[in-house]
Amino acid sequence: MTTLRDPSPSTVSSARHAGLLSALVLAVAGYQINATMLAPALPDVIERLDTTSGSAGLAQTLFFLFAAIGQVTIARLSDHVGRQRMLLATLGALIAGEAVCALAPNIGIFVIGRMLQGVSSGTFSLAYLILHESLPPRRFGRALGIVTAVNGGIAGIDAVLGGMVADTVGFRGIFLASLVLTAGATAAVFVWVPSTGVPSTGKMDWKGALLLGLGLTGILLALNEGSDWGWGSPGTLVLLLGGLSALALFFRAEGKTRGALIDTATLTSRRVWPLLLTTVFTLAGVFGMLNFTIPLLTQSPEGGYEVSATLSALLFLTPASALGIVAAPIAGHFAPRIGWRRSVLIGLLGTVVAFLPLVLAPRVPWVLFTALATLGITYTGYSLTALTGLAVESAPPDKPGSLPGINGACFGIGSSLGIAAVSSVVTGVTTDGAPTFDALHTALWVSAGFVLLALVTALLIKPSPKTGEREVTTIR
Repeated sequence: MTTLRDPSPSTVSSARHAGLLSALVLAVAGYQINATMLAPALPDVIERLDTTSGSAGLAQTLFFLFAAIGQVTIARLSDHVGRQRMLLATLGALIAGEAVCALAPNIGIFVIGRMLQGVSSGTFSLAYLILHESLPPRRFGRALGIVTAVNGGIAGIDAVLGGMVADTVGFRGIFLASLVLTAGATAAVFVWVPSTGVPSTGKMDWKGALLLGLGLTGILLALNEGSDWGWGSPGTLVLLLGGLSALALFFRAEGKTRGALIDTATLTSRRVWPLLLTTVFTLAGVFGMLNFTIPLLTQSPEGGYEVSATLSALLFLTPASALGIVAAPIAGHFAPRIGWRRSVLIGLLGTVVAFLPLVLAPRVPWVLFTALATLGITYTGYSLTALTGLAVESAPPDKPGSLPGINGACFGIGSSLGIAAVSSVVTGVTTDGAPTFDALHTALWVSAGFVLLALVTALLIKPSPKTGEREVTTIR
């Protein structure tokens, strides 16, 4: 598998580059704030919709589950119908989901809206592909860092605003604000993102998309609901076995399908499967902690600091996002020079170090603040940028949307897995009422375990040959 690209000049002038990058940042921000702004508002969702932490966790799990399905399906579909057209359709689904959540009368309708929003995570994969096909390598690295930085939030402002909105008008205001942003992003994409040619011929593998969706849904729902239903209950076993069976059928069908959703031969490469596992474990460890455990820990009157949603976001969610905005473009600048794999390892080593005080002294606010701020550099800055860049550069040239889409799906799978895991732990350890400190502390240890697994799998990623990754970065 080669990662060399066409050495022709950039197809985008400086002015068009600025407009293109701005439009793509707005597009991914439209999706991302639906994740980050809602995190500090989870207690408000639970109260206003008269539901439980388990149901709120399910809504978050399904949001990221459908994000996983959307990433791999939308990226591959764009190979057939074009990047801009698919990006506009994805933003349309996001607007619909925001409207549903803003008007939701109960948790059931709210979950439907979250699933629609989750599908729109494909904006990230589409943005990466558009940049990769439009910019020379060095510009691509910096632009990739800027777009990836949004994956951790909008410099923390979104989390703070989410907390303020939750404390004043309630969670519904978050979705109304995000709807306005998404509408603006749609207009920008229409104006600035070029309508390019279709990279692939043939038909979309809808059978593969259906089997993959069923498989992931069954497994992650079983993980999320197992602690409530019982791990040996019929419902849990049906979901788990059904999901595993669907995935088995998926991989069997993909090997026989022309133009398959996922190239199974590519997955056997030592440059690919450890990368995908690293992405899953990294997101499971950090995202579940940031978007579920930390809001509950800092706001809980019994098990935590008992601060407001606004103060929780300002002190404990904003630092990681704000520092990520600075660190991600730097990581994107240096990664093509030192290698994307090496950048992955740098980010994960730093993330493991940041987790140590997080799990050893979570009762101390300044320790929690420092650890989360450090994650802004190591996780939001280096890890997310490097994992994305390595996936884009390693994609098969005849299926450019395949590996970025799969890796993007792993972002969603990891996020969903992490929230399902910590939600199940908190629900299982808490005996009655609000989550206890012991339950939340146990959830932090679970997240740390995922991060350690990510470091192990990252070490298994095969380095690129001497004429591979480094040559790509200097060919122009």
